[in-house]
Amino acid sequence: MKQLVNIIAAIGFSTLFYKQGLGLNLVLFSLLTVPVLYINKKEAFFKTNSIIKSLSYLITSVAVFLYQSDLAIIANLLSFFILVGTVSEYKASIYINWLNGCYTTIAAFFHRYSENIQSNTIEDSSKKRKIDYWYWIKIIGIPTIVIILFIGLYRNGNPMFNDLISKIDFSFINLYWILFSVLGYYLFSNITHPIAIEPLTSSDLSTGNSLIKARNSSEEQLESEKQLGVVLMSLLNILITLFLITDVLYVIQTNITAASQFSNIVHSGVNALIASILLAIIIILYFFRGDLNFYKKNKTLKRLTYVWIILNSLLVITISIKNYQYITSFGLTYKRIGLNVYLLLTLIGLSTTLIKVLNIKNLWYLLRVNTQMSFILLIASSTFNWDKTITHYNLNYAERTDTNYLISLSDNNTMLLKASVNSHLFSKIQQQAIYKKYADYVKKLEENSWQEYVYDNIFLK
Repeated sequence: MKQLVNIIAAIGFSTLFYKQGLGLNLVLFSLLTVPVLYINKKEAFFKTNSIIKSLSYLITSVAVFLYQSDLAIIANLLSFFILVGTVSEYKASIYINWLNGCYTTIAAFFHRYSENIQSNTIEDSSKKRKIDYWYWIKIIGIPTIVIILFIGLYRNGNPMFNDLISKIDFSFINLYWILFSVLGYYLFSNITHPIAIEPLTSSDLSTGNSLIKARNSSEEQLESEKQLGVVLMSLLNILITLFLITDVLYVIQTNITAASQFSNIVHSGVNALIASILLAIIIILYFFRGDLNFYKKNKTLKRLTYVWIILNSLLVITISIKNYQYITSFGLTYKRIGLNVYLLLTLIGLSTTLIKVLNIKNLWYLLRVNTQMSFILLIASSTFNWDKTITHYNLNYAERTDTNYLISLSDNNTMLLKASVNSHLFSKIQQQAIYKKYADYVKKLEENSWQEYVYDNIFLK
């Protein structure tokens, strides 16, 4: 039964993707993949984690159908690997799921083949009947040669038989389509037998999120380390406080009219932010890597650490305010949206670091939680039509609009540009460019096969 399901899935895979672009086929493939995984690993799908990963995978496939953005395609591919890895071991961390999913998709067949070879002992192999290859060559080869020979003789002896044979046409057989179907069967054969990489998976499952106190810690050493931490964190708190004060005063007192000036201010702040946050996390992880977490006299160090995390969070907020002013003045771009995403991830990283110190968590806790949050943010981001969002905001709300930038974006904003082509913001040359972009996009939509259909095909007249 399972082999039949894989064969049907392989034919479906080839039908959907052979010589086709991405569109509706990716949604249908996702709707095919999830049931196939369920049929082969039912027990895994009764877990909440597997259901959530399945929904994430389906959401990203719909996002590709709606927008065909690179972000949605990347999110869909990542979700696919994570889903396959989750089916192999749902309790593992998300990055372990991703590794297991990649390994399963690419090499599960060879892994199983290698395991079968290793598991067969000399005694077992001696009991098995050897395959008589010469017998199969004779049973298949000799009749084939004889039939071909007699067909040739009969064609020369009977004109009607010759005409009948000549009408037989095998051109409908597409060797490349067959090979593509074999690739689909290989894919489904792999993902329906997911592999958990060992000992990596077992090590992840056996490793908790909390630190464990060592038995041979020296109080003198801990006191010395605490004093160093107090001095260092005190100086760093003073330094970042001065930086924040001068940064706010500089923005208030500076009259910025050029985009390049604003860009330099924002980017310089981001560079400082990156260095500060990385340094903050490294230093915090160093001091709270072990028994100093359990030291009774570490309250001062912890308080200074909390203050530093809060001050770094304020630094994030000041950068976000400047970026907001930048966007209000000069419009949205992918870099400015990306900066907001980075700032959000930074706040998440600071928050998890604060929890790590408060609840005495280890490095694995930070890695697990932050990768999980990054995955959630990626899935959420892939559901937006960013080109259309950028275009709508810049045309309606930005004080200054780079219209050439809007025209250079992908086809996702074509319909909106066409609807706004008569705006005073566009020159005659730009209007012509918009009409050409629209015509090219419509032509592309009309040439789409049913597998390549996207959302805009529905409204194409």
